[in-house]
Amino acid sequence: MLTDTPVIVHAALNGARAWWDGAAVPVADEHVVADALTAWDAGAAVIHLQAREPDGTPSVRAERYVPLVEGIRAGGCDAILNLACGPCEGRAIGVDVYDCARLRPELVSLDCGTPGAGHATMDQPIEVLRELVAAFTKTATSLQIECTKASHVLTALQLRDEGLLSDPLRFQLVLGAEGAPATIEQALYMRSLVPPDAVWSICTHGGAQLRLNMLCLIADGHIRTGLADNIWLVEDVPATNGELVERVVRIVDELDRPLATPDEAREILCLNEANAPRVDDEDGWPGDQLQSQVA
Repeated sequence: MLTDTPVIVHAALNGARAWWDGAAVPVADEHVVADALTAWDAGAAVIHLQAREPDGTPSVRAERYVPLVEGIRAGGCDAILNLACGPCEGRAIGVDVYDCARLRPELVSLDCGTPGAGHATMDQPIEVLRELVAAFTKTATSLQIECTKASHVLTALQLRDEGLLSDPLRFQLVLGAEGAPATIEQALYMRSLVPPDAVWSICTHGGAQLRLNMLCLIADGHIRTGLADNIWLVEDVPATNGELVERVVRIVDELDRPLATPDEAREILCLNEANAPRVDDEDGWPGDQLQSQVA
């Protein structure tokens, strides 16, 4: 059933996945900044960023995010910045994975599972998740919970029941990996496990992206699009980030649902106040005390 809740468009510009490199996927800092500004201008309220080293390899080092954050803000963009923090295809482990949180971003992803070989999913140990949640709580960074299979939703609910996460929870349901095919049936099943007051969207790859975007729109969810997940506008027609955002914004308008501004998205996501990204580290970084190694 359609509601009057404004739709948040998440634009995932790039990513650590080597198989998406090429086409219009931005790699150099100036290209990532340019795509961020284009996506924001087209209507995206949340911008997901993956930093890169000068040689183009994916990076989660805080210093590699600084030129992206500064460049985007210098362009007048007030979108929520979600800085990717993940294993970068095995290049980062332990505390290094979450080094970018030293910039105090408004939003980061808490990965309940990590990609393994092929389409397999490796579960994050609950002890690691507890420590990471505690560290982000200290930096006033809000968490979006990425769940690549149904059991990960239950793990998030366990963390909430332990008092480590607070309602409303923010879910990114990641479909297409082992245990969670990119089907409407799987999407509806995983959605049924999510609390009624949670904020949720779906991440999936390739041609399934637009189909599941439509499901989110009619089921009171939000939208994630972008070249991090899908490089095609239609079959055999390469896309740009701007085109992908423009398309979903047009569909939101045609379905007569309001589009969330960045400030409305902050309210819907219940983001912590006064935690805009910054590039100093005067208060120290609680992640320095994390001892667990991310699997």
